[in-house]
Amino acid sequence: MGSYSSNYLRLVSYTKILASHVNHGRHLDALSLFHRLHASSAAALDAFVFPLALKSCAAAHRPLLGAAIHAHVTKLSFVSNPFVACAFVDMYGKCVSVSSARQLFDEIPHRNVVVWNAMISTYTHAGRVADALGLFEVMDVEPNASTFNAIISGLSGLEDGSFKALSFYRRMGEAGLKQNLITLLALLRACVDLAALNLIKEIHGYAIRNGIDPHPHLMSCLVEAYGRCGCIVNAQCVFDSMSTSERDVVAWSSLISAYALHGDAATALETFKQMEMEKVQPDGITFLGVLKACSHAGLADEALGYLGRMCMDYGVEATSDHYSCVVDVLSRAGRLNEAYEVINGMPVRATAKTWGALLGACRTYGEVELAEIAGRALFELEPDNPANYVLLARIYASVGRHEEAQRMRREMNERGVKSVPGSSWVVYQV
Repeated sequence: MGSYSSNYLRLVSYTKILASHVNHGRHLDALSLFHRLHASSAAALDAFVFPLALKSCAAAHRPLLGAAIHAHVTKLSFVSNPFVACAFVDMYGKCVSVSSARQLFDEIPHRNVVVWNAMISTYTHAGRVADALGLFEVMDVEPNASTFNAIISGLSGLEDGSFKALSFYRRMGEAGLKQNLITLLALLRACVDLAALNLIKEIHGYAIRNGIDPHPHLMSCLVEAYGRCGCIVNAQCVFDSMSTSERDVVAWSSLISAYALHGDAATALETFKQMEMEKVQPDGITFLGVLKACSHAGLADEALGYLGRMCMDYGVEATSDHYSCVVDVLSRAGRLNEAYEVINGMPVRATAKTWGALLGACRTYGEVELAEIAGRALFELEPDNPANYVLLARIYASVGRHEEAQRMRREMNERGVKSVPGSSWVVYQV
């Protein structure tokens, strides 16, 4: 009896260490410890150990080890344990395939809400939101807050899913379920897409009333949400309410982007200087906000300087979005040849956004030769975008080259490209 008790206590101790490894992202250490535990015959592993090991298998992408654990767990008859089953669904969805996860899900005899949530989350993480919604509608158990959170998060990530996300948010409240931090974070994305400032304020107020607002991640998201909806005062107030230690790179980047988005380049760049003084390491998103600020204010030389500092001082690799901002600011300043040199020197392929900035400036400054180069590049990248053909045709017409302008319109017709009439939309709240 004493030996059993000693082995059990040892297993509990190791399980705590294993959980610590998993919770802190030390997944290789967790798997190494699990291997030692499994190899030891001192105590039989229980249902608390396997979900931890499977979580590390998913994070470290170890499908073969996960399959081996599955075989072992089946022998021990632990598959019916909902937490073990949930871990298997998650592991197969991340490491093997969503269809494998669904097959396992269908084979589980007794599925509680945790297991259903695991499969729904697997669908949403894979971008198969329609399948997640279908599964939600056939649940034979009552959904909980985590169920709705998974659906809201999945819908918020879709281009046309924001209204549906808000609908599920209302539906969640009607079901008597309390929104939590995960709900608010998922919902804020939908609010930003819809520019729903009133709902952002509603979320903020709910967070304050329920003690959720001090969470740094939520505060950073509120800074971004207020900023992107044009409420700079609120964005700054939320940022100011955060302690110095809570102002991480996400919070600083959100505030910089908010000022850049609304054309206040001076404040955006001053905020970046403050960030540097606070010794917060900027990332690619930070510099994207800085470069956008330079672009909106026409600060071409400053943009080139920040691009250089980004790579040399901070070791941040520039992406096509960063180069697009630099090309845009150079093009707006009439430095078209420099903009073209930047495009040619890019280590990544120039995007339609980059070439579009150059083409638009070519019309402003009457530069036909570079316009032809940019136009042809855009025809390859966006063969069905009528704006590129129309813009190049107008550039030809502006310098009296009407035959080329007509040729552009014929080419547009031959390719079956048609101009779409402009439209606008409003959100009406009763």
